[in-house]
Amino acid sequence: MGGRARIGARARTGARARIGAWPQIGAPLVRRAALLAIALLTMRTAEADVLHTLEVLRVGGCGGTQPAAPALAHQALLDRVAAGWSSGRPLATVAADSGYSGVITTAWHTRDADPSMLRGLKRTGCRLLADRDLREVGLYQRAQDLWVVLGTPSSAALSHPPSSLASRVLDLVNAARARGTQCGSRSFAPAPPVALSSTLGGVALGHATDMAEHGYFEHEDLSGRTPADRVRAAGYREKLVGENIAYGPQTPDEVVQGWLDSPGHCENIMDPRFGEMGIAYAPGRAARRGLYWVQLLAAPRA
Repeated sequence: MGGRARIGARARTGARARIGAWPQIGAPLVRRAALLAIALLTMRTAEADVLHTLEVLRVGGCGGTQPAAPALAHQALLDRVAAGWSSGRPLATVAADSGYSGVITTAWHTRDADPSMLRGLKRTGCRLLADRDLREVGLYQRAQDLWVVLGTPSSAALSHPPSSLASRVLDLVNAARARGTQCGSRSFAPAPPVALSSTLGGVALGHATDMAEHGYFEHEDLSGRTPADRVRAAGYREKLVGENIAYGPQTPDEVVQGWLDSPGHCENIMDPRFGEMGIAYAPGRAARRGLYWVQLLAAPRA
């Protein structure tokens, strides 16, 4: 892993139109109306900038370094998810309540479609944003703040082709579990494969976006909740929970290898008691524009 990369492992935790004449109006009201028109135009421009940037990244294949991907469809339901998330509710909870049947893969919050933020996305997250599985985008803007949510429709999410981020991480994790490995001084025998959980993936995405937005790197979030607390709050019934986090890696291969090279993370991955996994990433802001990764592993209750 590169010099910027950071990783962290969480110890496993037990079980949780009206028509009329045009009125005469004074100059102050005219000015207020003009300012409102300018504000609305600015909001539309910010959203258009983000949509245009994503389209350029995908159709251009990240400057020719990746296969071209189709432009994203603007999805009204994801707009509502972004709006709910902007109110401070956990992203995973908003997504579940919205009725969106696909999988929300990544999300971020930026101010005034900050051009440097968009440049940062091009530099650190382009290969992931160019994933062909991503099909839909939703946006919500309030004042100068903009929330962006990207998702994969259920029909595409079920196929899990090799290009999928979650599917690639799953393949790498299960390959390690199938062959067995050495985690520091501990030797692990082959372990059964884990399966993807959309609930765990939503919880992982919520924590990744929270760390990225607020610039911290911890298993415990800013409200003091542990990984097990967040899993239980999403309605997941668990016997055991483990969490791996990382900052800096740019690809699924890089982040999984980094975890396998670190004894504590490796032990989480190899623990035969875990049966399900969720994985997500989010791009950072300001001085920390790298990708924040979260992997959740859990043993569900019978």
